[in-house]
Amino acid sequence: MWQFAPNSVHYLLSLWQRMVASVPYVKATEPHLLETYTPEVTNAYITSRLESVAVVVQENLEDPLEDLGMVQQQLEQLSVIGRCEYQKTCTLLVQLFDQTARTYQELMAIPRTNGVVSPTQHVEITIQEGRLTWLVYIIGSAIGGRVSFNSNEEHDTMDGELVCRVLQLMNLTDSRLAQGGCEKLELAMLSFFEQFRKIYVGDQVQKNSKVYRRLSEVLGLNDEATVLSVFIRKIITNLKYWGRSEQIISKTLQLLNDLSVGYSCVRKLVKLEEVQFMLNNHTSEHFPFLGNSVVVTEMRCRSMFYTSLGRLLMVDLGEDEDRFHTFMLPLTASFENIGTMLTSADGPMFAPEDAKKALIGLARDLRGLAFSFNTKTSYMMLFDWIYPSYTPILLRAIELWYHDPQVTTPVLKLFAELVQNRSQRLQFDVSSPNGILLFREASKIICSYGKFCWHSVGFTRTSTTVAIPGSRILNVEVPKEQTYPLKLKGISICFSMLKAALCGSYVNFGVFRLYGDETLDNALNIFVKLLLSIPQSDLLDYPKLSQTYYVLLECLAQDHMSFLSTLEPHVFLYILSSISEGLTALGGQLNHYTDTMVCTGCCATLDHIVTYLFKQLTQKVYPGKKQRVGIAPTSDMFLKVLEMHPEILQQILSTVLNVIMFEDCRNQWSMSRPLLGLILLNEDYFNQMRENIIRSQPPDKQAAMVQWFENLMDGIERNLLTKNRDKFTQNLSMFRRDINDSLKGPNVNTSSASDMMTS
Repeated sequence: MWQFAPNSVHYLLSLWQRMVASVPYVKATEPHLLETYTPEVTNAYITSRLESVAVVVQENLEDPLEDLGMVQQQLEQLSVIGRCEYQKTCTLLVQLFDQTARTYQELMAIPRTNGVVSPTQHVEITIQEGRLTWLVYIIGSAIGGRVSFNSNEEHDTMDGELVCRVLQLMNLTDSRLAQGGCEKLELAMLSFFEQFRKIYVGDQVQKNSKVYRRLSEVLGLNDEATVLSVFIRKIITNLKYWGRSEQIISKTLQLLNDLSVGYSCVRKLVKLEEVQFMLNNHTSEHFPFLGNSVVVTEMRCRSMFYTSLGRLLMVDLGEDEDRFHTFMLPLTASFENIGTMLTSADGPMFAPEDAKKALIGLARDLRGLAFSFNTKTSYMMLFDWIYPSYTPILLRAIELWYHDPQVTTPVLKLFAELVQNRSQRLQFDVSSPNGILLFREASKIICSYGKFCWHSVGFTRTSTTVAIPGSRILNVEVPKEQTYPLKLKGISICFSMLKAALCGSYVNFGVFRLYGDETLDNALNIFVKLLLSIPQSDLLDYPKLSQTYYVLLECLAQDHMSFLSTLEPHVFLYILSSISEGLTALGGQLNHYTDTMVCTGCCATLDHIVTYLFKQLTQKVYPGKKQRVGIAPTSDMFLKVLEMHPEILQQILSTVLNVIMFEDCRNQWSMSRPLLGLILLNEDYFNQMRENIIRSQPPDKQAAMVQWFENLMDGIERNLLTKNRDKFTQNLSMFRRDINDSLKGPNVNTSSASDMMTS
């Protein structure tokens, strides 16, 4: 019956999962009989999955095993159900597994004519592989259902029986991988390993568990270290034989990554010969997925591989530069090879596709290493290795292939990681110029990419593109549906890179202007050009772009207002308009977390801008005060723009007040910070808006509304000092509470009130 109601399985399992999960909390005296009926449910699910395999194979139906999301969801539910009367579950699994594995082994032992399997035999093997796949998935699920607060030694012994059988099957299938293997069964094995790792491998696991005793008796795996060696051998085997399967490689590397995170686990791993082999032989000869023959889209997982290797290397690396350079030899050779190819880029013998693939893979490898090197010592080894020897190669690649996101994305992401002050690793000595040198290289990359970046005209389906003023004219077509991957993704990474560098606290940016260095100004000017190439609607349509843009803008408003104040009027108006849109970003294309973060960032940015404007209007000139050398003079461009377009800040004031009064304001404190400055800059408009709101209320509530507005400004002085701001925030909290209480009453037209504010 499984094929007639496949969608109902989720709901049935969900019902039984909840009933079983509630058993520890049931205190009723009446018997619930779950211990009687739950094993029957478990039995029905397992046997129905196994029976489905033959039907799927023989009738060529859609295989449920191909829907990994559905499989994992059902297994999570079964992990709870199967733990009820666990002995019956294990007995059933052992019986079915032994029977299926025996049949599979007999089929594999049948002699083949000229090494070819007959069609009938092939069908039978496929059926048994499908049954084993389900059983391995279910065994992993059963083990993953173990909970520490309800552990049982007998259950651990049963887990040991199941684990032994899966590992014995793995030994059989791995021994035949040279002749081919079953991808679905391998994915099930990886799911099993992940569940076993979470329950029985790690810092919090009792090492005297009965699981290890059974593994020792049957397979000679005496302790966690020997079990870890099985994990690593399996990982190496998969990386060697399954390079053509992105799914298997990706999940295998995820397993390696998870193993490399634990504090004690990673130290045990480093002592294994298998791990030392990986650290000393990370080349395409031993791991084919590192070769250039792999499809570019399947190279993404290389970053995760090198992140894991980096963690393993760091355990005993210390300050041993010889060991570091020995580890980097394959990457050094790759960089040298790419450099040689790029020197002949204008020659007839240049092979651009080979150079591209090599560069893409190398950039992903280095990004993984840069992520894992989160200490000052290890990072400096990497920085000294890559700069100044190899950064020019990356810059040259951006100049050559600026139009190809397959190349630019990995290179930009590598630099975005290098400038990231992760775990305070970028703490340079007081006599070291490395912080400035690092920012210079990042600025070069951003400027090189931005110089050749383009913007679409009209954004039609086949809109041709023109260069930003100051760049080369490009005849590149960007279809609207490809706008993000071909253009906006690279810009978003540049924004992220610039933000990480500006907020990293390892560069004193004041020295650039002091010594006439244009590095900072160049990067900021390119930011403006890139920003103007983006239609404002796209800023909120693409969540990743929204996050990077608004956090960068907040950073600029906080620390580089002197730059923002010199922008052309149309640029400043663009930025203010984007802030206004961001303040009302709740909902739409963004998720709950993103829209709240965008709105909060807009509030902080607006607060910095409003504070700057208010200070300019109220600042006093003290006698004898001189302008410092190397400091940009204060620009009054903002004030001139706002004199010409006062409606901009007035609209923002209306928006902020409307959100606070009439909408579900999730970040009231953030909203309150710029509101006081907006009121002080637009007092006449605020008074007019207040009168409109009061008039829109029912006559019997107008007096109360008048009082609430008076309470809002009660005790507030005409300044933006911290004490005054805090007082206003307290008043605003009371104001919002009173408004909300009033809106809960009858005869209140909230839409007319909010319309009055925005009219």
